[in-house]
Amino acid sequence: MKEKVVIKGTKSGIILVLDADTEYTELKEAVAEKFEKSAGFLGEAEKAIAFQGKELTDPQKIELIDIIQEHCKLSIVCILEEDDTLENAFRQSMEREVAAVDYSTGQFFKGNLRSGQVLDVETSIIIIGDVKAGAKVISKGNVIILGSLKGNVYAGADGNVNAFVVALDMDPVQIRIADTIARSPDHPQKKKVKETKIAFWDSGNIYIEPLDKDVMGDIRL
Repeated sequence: MKEKVVIKGTKSGIILVLDADTEYTELKEAVAEKFEKSAGFLGEAEKAIAFQGKELTDPQKIELIDIIQEHCKLSIVCILEEDDTLENAFRQSMEREVAAVDYSTGQFFKGNLRSGQVLDVETSIIIIGDVKAGAKVISKGNVIILGSLKGNVYAGADGNVNAFVVALDMDPVQIRIADTIARSPDHPQKKKVKETKIAFWDSGNIYIEPLDKDVMGDIRL
């Protein structure tokens, strides 16, 4: 019986071969099942991806990438079209991706960090997604989370007390800035309306406050 989904792995990327005769809704289920079963083998890495076999729209490609990242620990950083020298294209694309985000001031990470995952960077980091409970972010600079923070964050990992943490929904297990640690209370208060907050160091303590114009003016970059 012909497989609906076949994963072909290379050093820098993944080729996802989809059966052209299978309906897209069935392919979504098959992709989820395939990557969930292969999660241990695929490991945790950043990869480029190329689709073969079935013609897909751009929204469908994005949806499949979201499904892949939900069911394994891979982070898909870019999409490639078919190419005669696909592995070389994978490698060049990954190099461009790194060059695009590795600024001296920070990096971007798109996706959700799940329990057990650790994102460790040398610079400040902007995360477009959620940091789930059990996940951890370590940065020598600042950490900005355009999503919810439910896990652990360590900012200013090189001892920088001017580092800060921002999240659209701030509900961490632990925040550490330089050598100071703040933990969530054992008995959390009743959940309030979500608001963007900032955690910062001052006089040996970590404070978490709503992010407003006054606080933004005091941020030391």
